[in-house]
Amino acid sequence: MRIIKVQNKELLAKKATELFVNVIKNNESPILGLATGSTPERMYELLIEKYKNGEICFANVLAFNLDECVGLAPNHPASYRYYMQQKLYNHVNTEKTNTFLPNGLAIDLEQECNMYEQQIKQTGNIDFLVLGIGENGHIGFNEPGTSFNSRTHIVTMTENTREVNARFFEKIDDVPTKALTMGIATIMEAKEIILLAQGERKADILHKVIHGGITEDIPASILHKHPNVTVITDIAI
Repeated sequence: MRIIKVQNKELLAKKATELFVNVIKNNESPILGLATGSTPERMYELLIEKYKNGEICFANVLAFNLDECVGLAPNHPASYRYYMQQKLYNHVNTEKTNTFLPNGLAIDLEQECNMYEQQIKQTGNIDFLVLGIGENGHIGFNEPGTSFNSRTHIVTMTENTREVNARFFEKIDDVPTKALTMGIATIMEAKEIILLAQGERKADILHKVIHGGITEDIPASILHKHPNVTVITDIAI
């Protein structure tokens, strides 16, 4: 596990963008794994700038998102499809047919998970996967206690995770209780992973991930077993 310490969130975004651009430039048809949330937003802005400046091209990119909330339509402002369109896809030359998220409105959620897992496998291993980390150590929506052998699956969000997401809704009762997420085993098959950890609220859990043992109680701790993980953080650890 390589750790890159930066001074602030702007430098975090710039370093993440640098690694992201290297993958796009060095792979003819890069397969990406992408995250949502506040931490990667600035990285996406910088990627859009580089696209508009002619430095990178998204035409041959395939992109799989980590997760999607159950019960939200793709055009719902709090859905992750909406986020990705607004924060990245609408501003670069990627085809919508080359961007994938689990369908949170699927009638059969188990089948949807299996289909999403197969879509990933059929394209080959993800070349470059972007992760954030929850305050309880979750990656994707893999909450504490999730099996390290898990594949794309249905999860019940913890109250802490729902509270963090409540800012996107009028009231906490509107926050979905379930999500579909790549499993930990799926995540670990990516060739390269970057973990972005920003702000003091993540300091305690990041310290446990880096300096503690590997345990399913802290899902992100499994990243110690991956051969190519880079942690980029502005937290003193």
